[in-house]
Amino acid sequence: MHLELATQVALIAAGSIFVWGLLLGVWKFAQIAVSPDGCAHVYVDIAHRAALMYSFATLLLAALVQFSAWPTWVNVAALAVVIVFFAGAIASYCVHGWRRDTTNQYHPRDAGLVAATVALIVGEVGGTVVILAGFIVEQSRTWT
Repeated sequence: MHLELATQVALIAAGSIFVWGLLLGVWKFAQIAVSPDGCAHVYVDIAHRAALMYSFATLLLAALVQFSAWPTWVNVAALAVVIVFFAGAIASYCVHGWRRDTTNQYHPRDAGLVAATVALIVGEVGGTVVILAGFIVEQSRTWT
C-alpha cells in the first residue's frame, strides 16, 4: 500500500514519540522506586503522560494527512510544526523533571514563557486545523 510522504513522517514521529514515552515510563518507575513517598517528580510524570498522549495524537494526524486534499508540502509543513511543538513540550517537561527545579513551570511566569506558550498554541492548533481542513476537503468530494 502506498503511504503519502506526510503519512510516513507522521508514523515515524508517532512511533518515536511513543518509544520516548515508554522510556520516560522507565525513568518514572526508577524515581518511584527510590522515592520515600512513592512518587516521581511531577514533571517526570507529566513528560511520561504527555509523550504517550502526543504519540497517539500524531497517529491521528497520520490518518488525516493520508487522505488530505492538500499538496504534500502543505501536509508535511503543517505536520512538522505540530510535531516540533509536541517534542518541544515533552523536552521542556523532561528538563524540569531532570532539574527538579519547579512543580509549576508557569509560576512565576515570564514574558519568554508566555510567548513560547502562545507560539505552541498557534502552532499545534493551527497546524492541526490545516491538516483537518485538508482531510475534510478531500472527503467532501465524495459526499453526494
